[in-house]
Amino acid sequence: MDNRPTKADLHLPPPLIQTPERLTVIEAVDFKEKVSEILSQPSSPSSVVLDFGLTEFIDSSGIGALVNLFKLSQQKEVIFSLVNVRPEVKAVLSMTQLDQVFNIIDLENSSSASANLIPETHPSVKSLTKRVIDIVGALVGLGITAIVFIPIALAIKIDSPGPIFFKQERCGWLGRRFKIIKFRSMCTNAESLKSDIPNEVSGAFFKNKNDPRITKLGKFIRKTSLDELPQFWNVLKGEMSLVGTRPPTPDEVEKYGVPEWQRLNVKPGMTGQWQVFGRSEVRSFEDVIQLDLDYQKKWSLKYDIELIIRTIFVIFNKNSGAV
Repeated sequence: MDNRPTKADLHLPPPLIQTPERLTVIEAVDFKEKVSEILSQPSSPSSVVLDFGLTEFIDSSGIGALVNLFKLSQQKEVIFSLVNVRPEVKAVLSMTQLDQVFNIIDLENSSSASANLIPETHPSVKSLTKRVIDIVGALVGLGITAIVFIPIALAIKIDSPGPIFFKQERCGWLGRRFKIIKFRSMCTNAESLKSDIPNEVSGAFFKNKNDPRITKLGKFIRKTSLDELPQFWNVLKGEMSLVGTRPPTPDEVEKYGVPEWQRLNVKPGMTGQWQVFGRSEVRSFEDVIQLDLDYQKKWSLKYDIELIIRTIFVIFNKNSGAV
């Protein structure tokens, strides 16, 4: 007979777990392991409370740790709550809409001014000059898009029935979701067929060099990157940047461990190191992560301009191909 106490028999107050002053990758990994151990115990508590009273900064890795812990708590049927959330942290949770997912007990203690706080997860995020370059580049790009729109739209309609644009949910800065816009280069039921297509790369992203879902015209506009022209609208809206990291899909982010969330500390870009140095040659998720983190270390306005120029040469290289 099992005499161990059940959750219903336990009347002890839920454990109060103090979060560190900063939840960046090193602290986030340790914190996730600590809380996961508590949640995974045979006699795990019916609820846990995370005390954010000391936490002044959280980046994408911290968000990743909280998301992973929240999923684990749901699996274990443990109530997951946050208390004493400071305005700086509340701003990040609000931006990522996690304040609508997590049970945040003391919202009244979080100043309404938190909505105006912008966490500086990376210097590029608060760079006014980078944003000005994005806006100017987006306006120029949208002008070019307007010029080529009619012939591309007609060619898409003639080549394959269906909409002109393809919209897909992607994860941007801090994991915020947005709809990326492209000229359609695949058949209309491409998403439902994805599970039937072999993945030629390893890790949390998908690629198939001879993807049968790509239309005849699609091969051309992907080869020349014409399919990506509508993304200038995403840049103008501030969802993306001209230069940044590769924007992952939500199902890719679902597979992330805490360290991988670091790549979401900057805005995703229309181009980046994966385009210039990787492009079709990238064959593993680890390579993508390394390129994205390397970009964050090297970032400067000068380096962004260099990558933009190099991207133009890559596009016109007959041996290049779309990611």
